[in-house]
Amino acid sequence: MGPLQGLRVIEIEGLGPAPFCGMMLADMGAEVITVGRASSPADRADRISERGKRTVALNLKHPEGVEALLALCANADVLIEGFRPGVAERLGFGPDVCLSRNPRLVYGRMTGWGQTGPLAGAAGHDINYIAISGALHAMGRAGEKPVPPLNLVGDFGGGGMFLAFGVMCAVFEAQRSGKGQVVDASMVEGAATLMHMMYAMKAQGAWRDERGVNILDTGAHFYDTYETADGKYVALGSIEPQFYALLMERAGLDAAQFTPQNDAAQWPAMRERLAAVMLTKSRDEWCALMEGSDVCFAPVLSMTEAPSHPHNRFRGSFVEIAGVVQAAPAPRFSRSAPPVPVQAHPAGSDTLDVLRDAGYSDERIEQLRSAGVLA
Repeated sequence: MGPLQGLRVIEIEGLGPAPFCGMMLADMGAEVITVGRASSPADRADRISERGKRTVALNLKHPEGVEALLALCANADVLIEGFRPGVAERLGFGPDVCLSRNPRLVYGRMTGWGQTGPLAGAAGHDINYIAISGALHAMGRAGEKPVPPLNLVGDFGGGGMFLAFGVMCAVFEAQRSGKGQVVDASMVEGAATLMHMMYAMKAQGAWRDERGVNILDTGAHFYDTYETADGKYVALGSIEPQFYALLMERAGLDAAQFTPQNDAAQWPAMRERLAAVMLTKSRDEWCALMEGSDVCFAPVLSMTEAPSHPHNRFRGSFVEIAGVVQAAPAPRFSRSAPPVPVQAHPAGSDTLDVLRDAGYSDERIEQLRSAGVLA
């Protein structure tokens, strides 16, 4: 079940984007085996990124642990790792070694800066990677400092998703060439790619290279969030003229005070007037007037509220697994729909079965356990 059924992925345990990539592949039916440390936490039910995966605990600082990993790679389609450049090589399972065992292997590497370049060896986090991509500078209100958009743009959008895309591109190519290769996924470059529309608008003279003055960055009064009478918020995106006209109508606004729509010099004054009107009703009252219409309107829901919204409930956009509410696998497929994921297995709980599948005898497994290679 799932469009990636039959794909075998080895994921070296890590944090953030690489496990997210593995989760995306597992959600779509791939067999993902996470190789972690013997000291990994035993109870991982709330680690959403580990759902649907098998888990093996190996000591990768022990030669026999590395040898066991290479044995798993021999029958895999993909390996994913998120170390700094050179770490996997020093541990003994870099691309050259793994590809010598399995020439068709796709070796996916996830870093912030990329495998090469002046910053390649430096530490960093999402906020640093999106900073040099041009993305962070564009986020925030006019006259204020840049605002990090959680770690969605670097770690997950520009990182994990691009790694998943790159890995599957390489798997597709390997089906024709019979050869694997290395996928070098950089969060900087992924985040820059996500900014393609803003770079295009800047080239066209339709985007000023400053925060909070453009149509999509809270500069425009018709594309922003507004507080309501009950202290909650709603989101407006009435960009197109017909949607903007409907906003005027549903909100009971005097259109003469809100035209011309795209006169940027008037946006601050129009925002102030619109904000005053939005404060006259509660969020639910505005929902009753606008939700489901072409105003391009939505209530701003908290993480607690979002799963209960009628649209999300109808679509099954969220699921509860082992008591943990989380997003369901996405996107949807008309024929090869994946099943609801199972909760994360306790760390190392699949070690014996996975090693037996790789050809290890029970006697050999016991020797590895005695040597401290296995948990």
